[in-house]
Amino acid sequence: MDSSGSSEQMKEHQKHRPLTSAELGDLFANYLGDSLFYCVFTHHLEVVKDKEIKVFIESNLALTKKHLSFLRYLYQNEQIPVPVGFGEEDIRKEAPALFSDLFMVFYITEMSRAGVMTYGNALSTSSRSDIIEYFEMCIRETMNIYKEGINLLLSKGMDIAPPNIPYPKKVDFIEDQSFISYFSGKLRPLTGLEIKHLQINVNTNVLGKALLLGFSQVTSSEQLTKYFKQGSKRAEKQINKLGAFLMKENLPTPKLLDTHITDSTIPPYSDKLMLYHTSLASKIGIENFGIALSNVFRHDLHMKFASLTAGIAKYLDDGMNISICRGWLEEPPTAADRDKLSKKESGRSTEE
Repeated sequence: MDSSGSSEQMKEHQKHRPLTSAELGDLFANYLGDSLFYCVFTHHLEVVKDKEIKVFIESNLALTKKHLSFLRYLYQNEQIPVPVGFGEEDIRKEAPALFSDLFMVFYITEMSRAGVMTYGNALSTSSRSDIIEYFEMCIRETMNIYKEGINLLLSKGMDIAPPNIPYPKKVDFIEDQSFISYFSGKLRPLTGLEIKHLQINVNTNVLGKALLLGFSQVTSSEQLTKYFKQGSKRAEKQINKLGAFLMKENLPTPKLLDTHITDSTIPPYSDKLMLYHTSLASKIGIENFGIALSNVFRHDLHMKFASLTAGIAKYLDDGMNISICRGWLEEPPTAADRDKLSKKESGRSTEE
């Protein structure tokens, strides 16, 4: 038998393997995320004015539909209940635009950057061939979205690339501990990677600040208005604290996008969707800070990222508690509760 025939046999055999815990968890998160993006893109297509941006959003919506179609087929094939996620009931199609067209390009570009990392992480722990192929496809598509988004933003006058620094003129080696900490009250200049992670996290918070400010403007719930405003203020604080490191080096900081929020007070999405989206944004923020912590050397940056991470985690926890109280938090796949099963078995034996 030739190698191609053997490969096909292996793939067929793999398809009959049960999904692992990692695959179940990643697919569940993927379904909730893509069903949310389906709602966001569907609504904005109703209100978008720029023709180029409309085509960009249409292509993203088509990919989202393709992912959801595959996931539904997979769940049905594995005889697993399809998650509820989000759908037509979470879209208010009669609502006017809450964000500008350019904001939507920035939103999609930032989400695709986070998506490349998320899909890469999912791929790295997948073992079944059809799941590996699915996440490989998602990575390729998401990388293309990111490239298209960057180019479209540039063509519309928005550059979100990190600032330039001088090229190294020679190879140097670090000679003392002043590279990572205070010595004589002086700090060395930021490295390229430190600038990169400061920029990424400022960009993420610029998006989060505007997103939550918009949500606070349209929700009818006083509790959620307060929660979204808290998140927007927290994002602003993080922009200022992280941006200060760049400003000290005379490096530019990304501009706020608050002017890209319209004056609409009619919600385009359900409160459930907006609250879940806030949790999703918080999780991306924590992930970004974690990656930054592993790539920065200066102690003052380490301390800042660590302290900000704790604050986001507390905010995320508060949001999840609101979701639970309102019956909105869908339970992900979990391990078997052996204690619970043992009690049931014990109760059955007693009755017998």
